[in-house]
Amino acid sequence: MEYRKINDLTLSTITFGAWAAGGWMWGATDRNEAVKAIQAGLDVGISSIDTAPIYGQGASEEIVGEAIANHSRDRIQLLTKFGMRWDSTLGEHFSPSKNNAGQPIEIYKYAGKESIIYECEQSLKRLKTDYIDLYQIHWNDPTTPIEETFEAVAQLIQQGKVRHAGVCNYSVAQLKRAQSVCPIVSNQVPYSMITRGIEQDVVPYCIEENIGILAYSPLERGLLTGKIHKGYQFAEGDHRATHPSFNANAVEKTNTFIKKIQPIADIHQATVAQLVLRWTLEQPGITIALVGARNATQTLSNAKAAQLKLSHTELAFISSVI
Repeated sequence: MEYRKINDLTLSTITFGAWAAGGWMWGATDRNEAVKAIQAGLDVGISSIDTAPIYGQGASEEIVGEAIANHSRDRIQLLTKFGMRWDSTLGEHFSPSKNNAGQPIEIYKYAGKESIIYECEQSLKRLKTDYIDLYQIHWNDPTTPIEETFEAVAQLIQQGKVRHAGVCNYSVAQLKRAQSVCPIVSNQVPYSMITRGIEQDVVPYCIEENIGILAYSPLERGLLTGKIHKGYQFAEGDHRATHPSFNANAVEKTNTFIKKIQPIADIHQATVAQLVLRWTLEQPGITIALVGARNATQTLSNAKAAQLKLSHTELAFISSVI
């Protein structure tokens, strides 16, 4: 495995993304398989795990807590989030949804001080730990001043319950406001071969400020694996069934691109997904790639991307045909 540092926080370049493991919006979860998926990653050096309370409404964090129970805590980096409530109506309404039991829920973005303190305590219990390595706001809450939000996070850092503060889905302007009251070490944002908007302003700013970029959905929710084809059937409750990136035209265009880069993967005896992840890790400013897995086999395959070595010529060719 390969590791990169943001200040004094060391992360594995392939970080386990535990959204799918929590089941919510991915067609439920097999808890035993999810635990094995995380543990398989730990066995090969995937030391960083990213989760959130909203992923399965606590289920993902519980699964992570179970998976790491017999491992040395100081060798694992736990990344979780706050600011998405399904058990409160404070803040801004985010969306209606359904929990893993198929029951309707309403989700709100809320990052008031008292809510953050409460959420942190709940996350610590579910994760079965006494500190969180990186605590991140999930989405900006426009009903709460950013300064108030990060004053609360700074308090948690002072108390030792949180080691570092991070943000997710933040613009440069929002980052600056958060930095005014609390050191921010990372911004977790969507980034893939076909979702590259952050290159315009977020990437240059983060490089300048030494803020890590945690790229989520680098495989575009599975679209860039080459395994999605016309007529692919998603499980009931899987959000990808109606996602615009998975309409027939998008799938066809993506698979045409994948055929162009397949020979490079073949030369390296790698999968297309591993090639895509390695390309992502080679892009300016990108610190780590967050990759989900539903079972141990997928985790082990993702981990191999860290070992892949691509030449400048190969990287340039891939970029030229995206």
